[in-house]
Amino acid sequence: MTTGPGASDARPLTQYVLKVHSRCDLACDHCYVYEHADQSWRGRPREIAPETVDAAATRIAEHARHHRLRRVHLVLHGGEPLLLGTAGLAMVLTRLRAAIEPVAALDLRMQSNGVLLTPQLCDLLVAHGVRVGISLDGDAAANDRHRRFASGASSHAQARRALALLRRPEYRDSYAGILCTVDVRNDPIRVYEALLAEAPPRIDLLLPHATWNTPPPRPDGAATPYADWLLRIYRRWIRDGRPVDIRLFDSLLAAGAGGRSGTESVGLDPAGLAVIETDGAWELADSMKTAFDGAAGTGLDVFRHPADALAAHPEFARSQRGLARLCRTCRDCPVVGQCGGGLRAHRYSDAGGFDNPSVYCADLKQLITAMNREPGTGAAPTVGAAGPGGSGGGLLLDGLPAGDLLDDLGAGHGSAANLRRLAAGQLGYLRGMLVQLADRVAGSPTAPAWDLIARLDEEAADAVSAAFAHPYLRRWARRCLAPSAGDSPDRAHLGALAAAVAIRAGVDADLEVPLRSGLVQLPGLGALRLDEPGSAARG
Repeated sequence: MTTGPGASDARPLTQYVLKVHSRCDLACDHCYVYEHADQSWRGRPREIAPETVDAAATRIAEHARHHRLRRVHLVLHGGEPLLLGTAGLAMVLTRLRAAIEPVAALDLRMQSNGVLLTPQLCDLLVAHGVRVGISLDGDAAANDRHRRFASGASSHAQARRALALLRRPEYRDSYAGILCTVDVRNDPIRVYEALLAEAPPRIDLLLPHATWNTPPPRPDGAATPYADWLLRIYRRWIRDGRPVDIRLFDSLLAAGAGGRSGTESVGLDPAGLAVIETDGAWELADSMKTAFDGAAGTGLDVFRHPADALAAHPEFARSQRGLARLCRTCRDCPVVGQCGGGLRAHRYSDAGGFDNPSVYCADLKQLITAMNREPGTGAAPTVGAAGPGGSGGGLLLDGLPAGDLLDDLGAGHGSAANLRRLAAGQLGYLRGMLVQLADRVAGSPTAPAWDLIARLDEEAADAVSAAFAHPYLRRWARRCLAPSAGDSPDRAHLGALAAAVAIRAGVDADLEVPLRSGLVQLPGLGALRLDEPGSAARG
């Protein structure tokens, strides 16, 4: 097959967080950067230096060039990034775009508390195409539980002023949404209504960072208070006609329908978020700071180490998603395809390390089970961990969803919505099998094929979906996972599937593919005839 420039065994990095300021103007008591186990911020430079920006941008650009990435996603973060000021942010944004955009499209975001946002800063952000998320935990009473100044003063009015700025027509394109940390003491409907009133493009509802060492508060000893709280919002959101994207709910529904969750918090998508601190250190995802002091550290930095060094780092590899990296309890759970074991940091304990279910396990399972059973959600059935032929909760044989869908099909041709739901269920079933197959080929010569498919699922999702629609793929995957007596699993065919995806996406790739009787089979595309291994294709 066509080869590209020297590919790394590790999956390429497409998502970065760049810390541009290591301090904050608020003193939120639930902040994982300052209030949790890791205290490395104390030794970081307050502001990122121009030479550190240049080194980071160069590393990102060379990684994108080396792996022929079409797009790179980068979030400016802190601390509070607006503390850098207009001139400092202009320096960062100009240098990032100058170094990276000749190589790959640059999707720039920023997460801020909004306190310092001004029209002048908004003009700068719009000019550089930066989309901004604002942290707000609801109405004044809810927000002021945690998001206060060091003096104890409220930050609610300042955050709402920032949101009002971003709603202006001239700045609306830079409005990314609202990040809200859940506190079960707050009334969920009042929180939902307060967030909705700000007309955000998206709402992120985050579980507060916790571990088995420092578990989250559970008022009155309730078994699943976080699921109960979230479900009240979920049901209201459904009744309202889903007026805004709520990332947690959308991610769980997408994963249940066989798609990508699009987040590291849930689902089995490959994860790969790289963090660059103000001193240029390469680190793991920020959420790891809640586990133990130094949990996010790698010993690498942008001055001495390329991005490939981080991607190949053992701790970074262990942070990747996938069934094989979950504990036995998670692997045996019927909702693992949607839950994915939750956020890795939330699994930590001194006794078991990360080899535990999430400290929110009961809540996540209750939330997902209830969402899957609620009428009117449009959710496809869960792809369970039991595998082909196993029990999948609300599934019939071969992953067919039960209940109202079969009633509709039995009454005639079936509605267009239910036919789409059936197709999504089948795609989800196939994806579930392929995820299990990927775990079995890990470390083998076939492993890069799955890595390529996972990467193109982000960059060229239509090409992956088209290849996955081939009618014989599910039968092949089933035989690989549960071969009949005397059968030898044809796992090498995963290389041919990856090649078909790459061809559809117009991407060069260096892959091992099986050659049988002079033919390389490419699912959904046909076959290439070769005279012998390594010869040029003739047709």
